[in-house]
Amino acid sequence: MLHIKNGFIYTMSDEIIENGSILIKDGKIAAVGKDLEIPSGAEVIDAEGRMITPGFIDAHCHLGMWEDSIGFEGSDGNEMVDPLTPQLRGIDAINPMDITFREAYEGGVTTAVTGPGSANVIGGTFLAIKTYGHRVDDMVIKDPIAMKVAFGENPKRVYNSQKKSPITRMATAALLRETLYKAKTYMEKMESLEDESKKPDYDMKMEALVPVLKKEIPLKAHAHRADDIFTALRIAKEFDLDITLEHCTDGHLIADDLAKEGKPAVVGPTFGDRSKYELKNKTFDTPRVLYEAGVKIAINTDSPVIPLQHLSLCAGLAHKAGLPLIEALKAITINPAEIVGIDHRVGSIEVGKDADIVLFDGNPIKDVDFKTYMTIIDGKIVYRR
Repeated sequence: MLHIKNGFIYTMSDEIIENGSILIKDGKIAAVGKDLEIPSGAEVIDAEGRMITPGFIDAHCHLGMWEDSIGFEGSDGNEMVDPLTPQLRGIDAINPMDITFREAYEGGVTTAVTGPGSANVIGGTFLAIKTYGHRVDDMVIKDPIAMKVAFGENPKRVYNSQKKSPITRMATAALLRETLYKAKTYMEKMESLEDESKKPDYDMKMEALVPVLKKEIPLKAHAHRADDIFTALRIAKEFDLDITLEHCTDGHLIADDLAKEGKPAVVGPTFGDRSKYELKNKTFDTPRVLYEAGVKIAINTDSPVIPLQHLSLCAGLAHKAGLPLIEALKAITINPAEIVGIDHRVGSIEVGKDADIVLFDGNPIKDVDFKTYMTIIDGKIVYRR
């Protein structure tokens, strides 16, 4: 058992507790409040007034898929020979021994939603994992969590170099539609035909899309430019699918439209250069504008584009651009947890949730010179400065 006392606790469940305490038992949060009784045998941690938050969550990154300080040998996020690879599973490419995992939890990031890149029209499945561990199977919170699809420049660029489709936005949309239609037909035949001999042969690509068609997982739609965002939404409506908008770089230009759609936006990576044409409108104003319009937002790093430990810096820069401080914190805690459907486990400091808790010297949103004092994942102290 762990008992944290004298903390300034941002629970992210609409409560801030000054001089608060947290009791952790069996990897879960057992109690939160003021003047909690210290159980016999508990290890006591005096926070000494430090800021305490839930562990940070990145709703869209590629942690473990592109290994640090390695080229081709550690590049496992894009299978760039077939634009349609829904059967690929992110879990099979993650190396939790990579140094970026340690850097992440030392920076206060305890959960990463990670998976394939955006070379393919359909890239494969994302999953949510804890950032501490050595065997990815034991780090999983939820798998699969979404099916990655990509619009815009990336699939065009990859397959134009191979002189094969898609080399236009029309072809990207058409390939996605065609594959979803085939998967729908496959699913209906598998479920309706009683005669086993008449059912289609097992098709791994089609099987991977069945959870999407049944709305068990959403499409995770890579789309920077406004027209690509609208194409993603159009196709999701055509097939009655759930969808989250990933990157959403032009989101501030179409904020009212997106608010009417009612779909969440995972915004970023915003820090860094405008490395391609579809990023020309990139700005840290986007989270604020979307929030003010009523769109639920999360902020992401797209790690390794921005190293995962700098997730709070990205939230801080959004705060500097006008996003309220509490909303900047929500954008890297409870909001991403809700967007990807793991808020029953993580994202806030509430009784019954996983004990993923971080203590800070300074404020990670407001202070450039803040330092992580302690990171706790599943009730275990994994980092202490």
